[in-house]
Amino acid sequence: MKARHVFFVVLLVIVADQALKIWVKTHMPLSHSWDAFYHTPVSPYDNGIKVLGHKFQIYFVENEGMAWGWKFGGTFGKMALTLFRFTAVVFGIFYLRNIIQKKYHKGFIVCAALIFAGALGNLIDSLFYGLIFEESTFDHVARIFPAKGYASFLHGRVVDMLYFPLIRTHYPQWLPFVGGDEFEFFSPVFNIADASISVGVIAILIFQKKFFKKNPTDQPITVETNTTVDDKVQVS
Repeated sequence: MKARHVFFVVLLVIVADQALKIWVKTHMPLSHSWDAFYHTPVSPYDNGIKVLGHKFQIYFVENEGMAWGWKFGGTFGKMALTLFRFTAVVFGIFYLRNIIQKKYHKGFIVCAALIFAGALGNLIDSLFYGLIFEESTFDHVARIFPAKGYASFLHGRVVDMLYFPLIRTHYPQWLPFVGGDEFEFFSPVFNIADASISVGVIAILIFQKKFFKKNPTDQPITVETNTTVDDKVQVS
């Protein structure tokens, strides 16, 4: 697989991820609370822009931590996480170059490119979004390139928006501890970069035997000779 093909995969993910994040950041307040088509208030369960009814919504949240909304230790943790992402992205550049030169399986290279692109996409948010955007609130849509951003370098928040509440129900009353509580599948709000990382990792796990085939075992070597072999031939 050629380097330009890998670059195209990474570029495609980054452009799609950043375009959607910038649109959401500049068009929606946090946890948007009106219907995209009728501009009317909706219930707490449906306070995102409906894409496919109630099953897929654009629901704007900001994430100070890792993928899928996981957090990591306040201000110090945020900086440490950003620096870790930066280190991982730098390492990823050299790693991708190495596996391309060594002609690894094309599927594995694509998966590695997806993981790299996802990490880079979220790193861009952490590095620059605090500098180039206003603060988003529940009743204020942020502007891009204000006189002063909402945070300093390395302290930007990752924009998440993809929400798939496929099932909403309640646990049976007879269940201990959680009986009667609300249950929702699938509840995380994520972005294209998160999805890119997840797809890359899951694909590697599923197809690892195909991606990392071992070299076939050495077969016995047969040597042809014109020498006649009979009982009189002695091997010293």
